[in-house]
Amino acid sequence: MLWFQGNSMQLAKHSFQLLLRNLSASKTALPVLTLFTKDPCPLCDEAKEVLEPYKNRFILQEVDITLPENSAWYDRYKFDIPVFHLNGQFLMMHRVDISKLEKQLQKLEQQGAGG
Repeated sequence: MLWFQGNSMQLAKHSFQLLLRNLSASKTALPVLTLFTKDPCPLCDEAKEVLEPYKNRFILQEVDITLPENSAWYDRYKFDIPVFHLNGQFLMMHRVDISKLEKQLQKLEQQGAGG
């Protein structure tokens, strides 16, 4: 069933692309970087631009905190977006901290390489 209200078609398209990325990434076990966001969110847009050079090192999963099913995240992060979790663990908020991201990605990549 397809919905054609507002951004639903775009969301469905994004979800499908994310699914394809997850399937292809499952072979390489890329970490998941979750972005808690809403629309509009200029700081989130800026953060995604900063992350662009790193996009081949993680799967970016966006969570719209304004959706009813994400109300717990809304209550927690409504004044703090963008917020990032890496593999389910809090990583950073408000702005991308490249040194922190790089350190955590390297740590995960070394663990994935067996060492």
